Amino acid sequence: KEWWEGQDVVTLVARPRRFGKTLNLSMLECFFSNQYAGRSNLFEGLSIWEDEKYRNMQGSYPVIFISFAGIKADNYKMARDGIIYVIMALYAKYQYILQGDILNLQEKSYFSFIKTGMSDAEIAVSINNLSMCISRYYGKKVIVLLDEYDTPLQEAYVYGYWNKMVLLVRSLFNYTFKTNPYLERGLLTGITRVSKESIFSDLNNLEVVTTTSKKYCTSFGFTEEEVFNALDERGLPAEKEEVKKWYDGFVFGNIADIYNPWSITKFLDSGEYGTYWADTSSNKLVSGLIMAGTPKMKMQMEDLLAGGYLETDLEEQVVFDQLESAEGAVWSLLVASGYLKPLSRHLNHNSGKFHYKLGVTYYETSLMFKNMVSCWFPEYLTSYNGFKEALLAGDLDYMNQFINDVSEEMFSSFDTGNKPSEKTQPERFYHGFVLGLIVDMAERYYIRSNRQSGFGRYDVMMQPKNSYDDAIIIEFKVFNPRKDKNLCDTVENALKQIYEKNYDAELISRGITKDRIRHYGFAYKGKEVLIG
Repeated sequence: KEWWEGQDVVTLVARPRRFGKTLNLSMLECFFSNQYAGRSNLFEGLSIWEDEKYRNMQGSYPVIFISFAGIKADNYKMARDGIIYVIMALYAKYQYILQGDILNLQEKSYFSFIKTGMSDAEIAVSINNLSMCISRYYGKKVIVLLDEYDTPLQEAYVYGYWNKMVLLVRSLFNYTFKTNPYLERGLLTGITRVSKESIFSDLNNLEVVTTTSKKYCTSFGFTEEEVFNALDERGLPAEKEEVKKWYDGFVFGNIADIYNPWSITKFLDSGEYGTYWADTSSNKLVSGLIMAGTPKMKMQMEDLLAGGYLETDLEEQVVFDQLESAEGAVWSLLVASGYLKPLSRHLNHNSGKFHYKLGVTYYETSLMFKNMVSCWFPEYLTSYNGFKEALLAGDLDYMNQFINDVSEEMFSSFDTGNKPSEKTQPERFYHGFVLGLIVDMAERYYIRSNRQSGFGRYDVMMQPKNSYDDAIIIEFKVFNPRKDKNLCDTVENALKQIYEKNYDAELISRGITKDRIRHYGFAYKGKEVLIG
């Protein structure tokens, strides 16, 4: 009812995955579609049925329901073919309207264009033409529902055929939602708000509803009241606090405490806690972007994984072709995907953008990030664990053997962008290395990087959480031929900097004595590494 009375011609609702987008579209189809006329049993007893106007509206419109959920391909041809098959299935569903004389010969001929070898132009006008034929047959304009509109676009970005897919989808959306005189209402759902310049440049009738919008803020996901009522009904009232810890955290509009419905229903079914929502995606895109991200981005991830937050200007629309060059685009993607949540926001009058304070959404998401970082070292897991043990034990021989055995592969892994840079490789690596330490050693250490202490900024500080582990300070240095004769000199300069800048000061102020503080210098020359 809220959507219908909003009177928006075309609406885009962006929500994270598994938040009931498809279920909501299915509900709208069952309510409005004339294919469900007479199915009052679906809505009797619900609040919508108390309004006579809406009782009369049920089952009264022709509805075209399209889903791009299955358009997942690693090349453009397969993705394009997938869209064609979706269109062919729609036309097959309405084949019956060719019977009789309601449609003229020209209108009936449109059905013959829908085939596997159809052109881009025929794809673009296909839903427009179908809308016309259905509208003529029923004497009423159509409602078009499009689920997961951005799935083929995300796949196109990941597998490198973004530009081709954008051209195709932009034309299809223009003819379907803008220049379609047979359209009564349109509703699209997806995870991201893809930038208007990419695919919606021609749609000036589009109402965009993101996670920060006040519209429909309780229509996707569960409120805390709904979750707690469900726990009471299942005889699990004692689990409320733990369920809140695991699954609460989403903020939609001005409503906080929105729960992930997938994880809640899985928990209610099994009675066991788990990373249900996080496990519904490989998180490949997000992992790759952070792994190949700048040192600054990795530092911000360190803060987030340590329970902190980051502040940044942000546009809610996701500009996919800027993901590897603009950090703001990555944070926009993480917010839209539900991995990060806005703790606060205000308009930055200097930039014209909103300034956000962002945090990890909730406990399950934090575990997802930690698992993602752990997967950066899959082939070296055993030796990486050995390296950490050697680091704690001060075994320089093992540390040097390990770091040189895998440095080339690891350096490449952390510099996987389209424009790799030898200059930033060491920084990319060591911040990825620090993230790995944070994930795997968080139970024993508080781990921070690039923070002020004494008269300078240390690279890595590991403060023990107990009384028996030593504290560790690590300084990374790149070989400088003007200052260093060899890597041994570089190591010495790294260690000298720790002493001269008094990086021990922070640890000493926290009650750790000097005899419990160890220093390491990591020296880099290309992919050659020396630790001292």
